[in-house]
Amino acid sequence: MTQQRGLLVVIAGPSGVGKGTVHTRVREALPESTLSISATTRSPRPGEVEGVHYRFVDREGFDQLVGGNELYEWAEYAGHSYGTPRRPAREAVARGQVVVLDIELQGALQIKEQDPDALLVFLVPPSFEELERRLRGRGTEDDAAVARRLERAREELAEGDRFDVQVVNDDLDRCVEEVLAAIDHARTSPPHHPWDR
Repeated sequence: MTQQRGLLVVIAGPSGVGKGTVHTRVREALPESTLSISATTRSPRPGEVEGVHYRFVDREGFDQLVGGNELYEWAEYAGHSYGTPRRPAREAVARGQVVVLDIELQGALQIKEQDPDALLVFLVPPSFEELERRLRGRGTEDDAAVARRLERAREELAEGDRFDVQVVNDDLDRCVEEVLAAIDHARTSPPHHPWDR
């Protein structure tokens, strides 16, 4: 059996495509996987635990992470900063783990620039109409909010070809199988870590 190496995996896609469910199923199928814990400047919500849901830092602490080049990627969203700490992810990959990242499209592309070995998986809806149906079916947002999500989805779908793999999420089991196959293939391919040069 071929030795499988550790790997950074980003599973991204537009809102409503089913990222959360696919993330969960992939991690359940890979006992050696772990979810990357993002750093954020926002306050914990009820039930959120430090080091489990997020690494909560103040603005000064976050700026130090950025200034010290300790984040793979970071972005501002709704007045708060979010970022992916570099050291824990690298250490987990070095131990042979699959580190799954739940980040936005631009963050995914930043990851790939810094780590060409990272696997970027883009989830695609069966159709734009189905994506709209799923978003409206949630019943959690008004029409204006859904319209904003759909506009952003159009922009994101236009960027899908910048990812290593695109998987249509029309059948959950098949979708997860395709994502797992892509991960398996990437883990058995020869690595070329830029930080080892």
